[in-house]
Order: sequence, then C-alpha cells, then structure tokens
Amino acid sequence: MIDTVLFDLDGTIINTNELIISSFQHVLDKHMSQSFTREQIIPHMGMTLEQQLQIFTGNDEVAEMVVDYRAHNAIHHDNMVKEFPHVKEVIAALHERGIKLGVVTTKIRPSTLKALEMFGLLEYMDTIVTVNDVEHPKPHPEPVLTAIERLKADPQRTLMVGDSAADIQSANAAGVKSVAVAWSLKGVEVLQKYDPDYILNDMTDIYDVLGWEPEKK
Repeated sequence: MIDTVLFDLDGTIINTNELIISSFQHVLDKHMSQSFTREQIIPHMGMTLEQQLQIFTGNDEVAEMVVDYRAHNAIHHDNMVKEFPHVKEVIAALHERGIKLGVVTTKIRPSTLKALEMFGLLEYMDTIVTVNDVEHPKPHPEPVLTAIERLKADPQRTLMVGDSAADIQSANAAGVKSVAVAWSLKGVEVLQKYDPDYILNDMTDIYDVLGWEPEKK
C-alpha cells in the first residue's frame, strides 16, 4: 500500500511551462548571439537552472545569466503561472486520507514556496526538498531520498510523480515507484524511455494507482 506521494513542482503540479520558456528566451537573447526555440529548450527542462544555462551556452560560468533569469521570472511569475486540472482537489483528497505528501524540485526554495502558496498547495505538504537542500540534484537519488528520510517513509510505499526524465531517474535510483505525467511538454513517448512504473493521463488517475476512490463529498 502506498502511503507517501512526492511531487515535482514545475510542469507537474503547477504549470510554469510558459514562464520558464519565456525566461530562458529572454536571458539567452540578451547574452547570446543566437535565439533559442521552444523545441531547443523543452528537452532540458527539469534540470537545474545552472545546468540548463551551461548546456545552452557551452560555458561553466553562468552566474550573471542566473540573476537575469530569476529577475525576469519573478516579474512575470504571477501573470504567467497557471494551475493544472484537478491538482488541488487530488492533493487535498490525498491529504484527507492520510497520505504523506512532499515536493521534490530543482527549483530554489523561495520561488518554490511562492508557487505553492499561490495555488493553496503549501498547507498540504509535509516536506519540501529544493535544490538548496541537497548536494546532488535530480536525476541523482539524493533529493528523493532526502524527502523519504524526512518523512520516515518506506521507499517501497512511496510514489514520485514528475514530468521529466530527471524525475523518473531520481525516483528509480531511490527505489521508489516512478510516475510520469502525460501533460509533460516532453511527451509521453520520451518519458516512457526512462521506464516509469506508471503514467498519469490526468491527476485523478493517481486514485487508480493507489487502488482507491476519493471520498464522496
């Protein structure tokens, strides 16, 4: 029986996709001589901001670009970030049924808390593991293992839900059940290559994974 569910943030429970893409395009247009398309950016989403900028630029030193990215991201955050269907109702139902909940993200803590608070999800989370809390971010297992340790959870009774290869790889390496979401911009076909245990076409599909129906209200 599953008693713990961990979620990635961006692109999984909160729709930050367009904000992330526009922030990358803004900073890359400013610092690079070439423009980057959505199709060039999307495959790398899910890695840390620094890793993505290093890949795009071919440079190890990206500190100035990180500052510019985060400034642009902060300015446009509230206007561009949106909800995914059924996320809040499902998370509330899991919480009500006693499931331990957490967020495991490559995002920094301040923007993670801001996004969760914006959509009323922060109150449901029993732990939040950000890039600030680990030495090795996803796809390394450390972030998932950190959440498990904090929650005193059993890996075999834990799900990790995400929209990127990094989420699935981190979950598989940590020994938990990996769950890919079909609304990922990367596409289900790409995520299937990393052997997720389950795929959700809608957030309510998690009820089937857990083997129960939500309580009627």
